[in-house]
Amino acid sequence: MTRILMVTHGTDGDVLPFVRLGALLRAAGHEITLVSHAPYRDRCDLDFAAIDTPEEFARHQADTAHLMDTRGESSWLGFYLRNGLFEQLRRESQILIDAHRPGETVLVGRHTSAVSVRFAAELLGAPVAWVAVSPIQVMSARLAAHMYGAELAPGFAAARAELGLPEVTDWPKWFAGADLDIGLWPGWFDRAGARSPARFALTGFAVPDDETGPAGEELPPGAEEALAERPVLISGGTGRMLNARFYEAAVEGCAGRPALLAVPHEDLVPQPLPPGITWFPRLPFRQVMPRVSAVVHHGGIGTLTRALAAGTPQVVLADGADRPDNAARLARLGLAAWLPPARWGETAAALGGVLADRGLAGRLPGDLDPSAGIEGAARLIENLADPARRARPALTPHQRLALRKHLSTAKRDHP
Repeated sequence: MTRILMVTHGTDGDVLPFVRLGALLRAAGHEITLVSHAPYRDRCDLDFAAIDTPEEFARHQADTAHLMDTRGESSWLGFYLRNGLFEQLRRESQILIDAHRPGETVLVGRHTSAVSVRFAAELLGAPVAWVAVSPIQVMSARLAAHMYGAELAPGFAAARAELGLPEVTDWPKWFAGADLDIGLWPGWFDRAGARSPARFALTGFAVPDDETGPAGEELPPGAEEALAERPVLISGGTGRMLNARFYEAAVEGCAGRPALLAVPHEDLVPQPLPPGITWFPRLPFRQVMPRVSAVVHHGGIGTLTRALAAGTPQVVLADGADRPDNAARLARLGLAAWLPPARWGETAAALGGVLADRGLAGRLPGDLDPSAGIEGAARLIENLADPARRARPALTPHQRLALRKHLSTAKRDHP
């Protein structure tokens, strides 16, 4: 039995694919531990190690809004320090070290953010897979490498020194050093924008469903009646890293059409809501998406893939993170209307256009199986796991020395 330790950060679109991936790997006979944010403990039945508390995660999510500051006043170093992310990195690394079984462990992390799996892999000699959820995580690796090697360098160097690891001198090379790189999107989506490096294995989309009951079982009170009108669905995802105008623009764009507003944070709901627009903190998109007339959303990879799988017309109001790139790829393929913030006043016209488009079904790709991406990723990780279990090379002298130093320090600090 291979022990697979998985680390991911973010909100539903970044975490739930790893929950599904872990479930598949466990069903194949592997021992799985998911290392992630505390609120996700109750949303999976895997062995779980929390990297924060629910309160810390809530504060962290509230602070992500500052990263949308387009005036250049945001600071990644300040964000890391305010939210204790260097300490979180040390905590994650220690969890992985404590759970490691020599020759039987594989480390899996979300590309770019889960640097703890790479740090632990250097120390332990374990194979590591990095999994990117959207193309921007690959495209931004060079920018992240610059940021990690400049603004955040002292914090990362201190964390590595505590592990007995030397400072990284070539971050771009370090970013390209995983044993396996997986992209959870199909080749046709990759070709619609900047291409991923050849080393990436593209397995297909991973729709991050968060419920498994039969259709209708999880609908909240009032949703069934609202769906009877074939409303528009409005979603900005489950996080707070949004343009402050997003929900207001999306609501105005419905222009009298009935709509379901899915917003987990009540303070982000525009007030007062126009007649015909109903707010729900959460909606099961697997059930809802096929029953709405269109979706107006922020461009998150989970929402757009669920809409594609359901054949639901999309208007994407994209700003920040991976969203403009996702939206641009869809627009180039004729699969969505994309409006950057300067054009959000045109949302009503864009929505009318996608609702009148009768050719969407003919443009939808044929490989939209919601399970394909996760199943392909699981197979690749199993291929990485088998050689590791049978004949992983022994630790180098440097790794043995660093591990001995770290373990002796950890024992003194935590007797």
